[in-house]
Amino acid sequence: MDIPALSMALSQNKILTDVGVAMLSKSLDVMEDTGSSLVAGIDAVSELSVNPDIGGNIDIRI
Repeated sequence: MDIPALSMALSQNKILTDVGVAMLSKSLDVMEDTGSSLVAGIDAVSELSVNPDIGGNIDIRI
């Protein structure tokens, strides 16, 4: 059994696993930010559907 080669293979496998986990973590963070932005946009639009008169008219007095 070639112990040094086995050790190198296991080390490379661990590095690849760590990189994969880091990439997935970053992707999850980006998706959470995107979801938060989407929810905020939906909330803004739903306010107009609940109160359709808000922002529809401008009152000007001279």
